[in-house]
Amino acid sequence: MSSSTRAARGPWYWIGVWWPVALGIAVIWTESQQFMGADHTTGPFRVVWQFLFGHVSDARWEIIHHYIRKTGHFVGYGLIGLAWLRAWWHTLPKAKFLADAALAMLGTATMASLDEWHQSFLPNRTSSVLDVLLDCTGALAMMTLVYVVVRAKRERRLARAA
Repeated sequence: MSSSTRAARGPWYWIGVWWPVALGIAVIWTESQQFMGADHTTGPFRVVWQFLFGHVSDARWEIIHHYIRKTGHFVGYGLIGLAWLRAWWHTLPKAKFLADAALAMLGTATMASLDEWHQSFLPNRTSSVLDVLLDCTGALAMMTLVYVVVRAKRERRLARAA
């Protein structure tokens, strides 16, 4: 795509391409605040859990709450990785999937690292390299899943055309 074609798409096209990334950054920034620490989410999450599944002991709840929060990391950053992938795919349409995915992983890893760095300054939050690894693993898993699905659809379409 030439630079004149890219410019001709106009600002609304680019807003449409990049708004999911901006939304993801805003969500992560919001969830990175002190009020979203484990000490503040345990109560509301427990109420919902016990409404759905019944009473749970305090010791058992600590384990469940931990896994709920880590699942949130995995899924949330997986979705953000997809937002980055989509944005780069539209921005660099002639690039290979691997290049778009590498840029998406770089964006996701940067966000995850900055999130953990920010949390290191908050009294009720912890900062962990393992969370960054979990976040990046979520993004990689979702991008791999999308790649497999898109590739399978493409192969079926090519097989029908032949």
